[in-house]
Amino acid sequence: MENNFEGLKVMVIDDSKTIRRTAETLLQKAGCEVITAIDGFDALAKIVDNNPDIIFVDIMMPRLDGYQTCALIKNNPDYANKPVIMLSSKDGLFDKARGRIVGSDEYLTKPFSKDELFDAINQYRVQA
Repeated sequence: MENNFEGLKVMVIDDSKTIRRTAETLLQKAGCEVITAIDGFDALAKIVDNNPDIIFVDIMMPRLDGYQTCALIKNNPDYANKPVIMLSSKDGLFDKARGRIVGSDEYLTKPFSKDELFDAINQYRVQA
């Protein structure tokens, strides 16, 4: 099945340049408009300016971590319904539960595959 996400705005928040670049390349090839951010503070400013459809956020980041970033997004009425998918190399039950507590919709463990990334988007994207 070919994934065509033409016109879909996806934000990738990760302090790893490799993860940001990899996700950006895969998503752009599938037709997404990709917005990247290096941490939670960078992301919060860009969310207001770009209004992404789906947000991927790394947990382990300096300054404002993924849990805090997700909670701030989900506690804002303008963005509370945006799907937020946590990205982490931590795959423990506690980490996943904490993600749910702060409002994440999904949890992908790094390294994730192209199929896992696209499956998450297919599950949460708003049908036009």
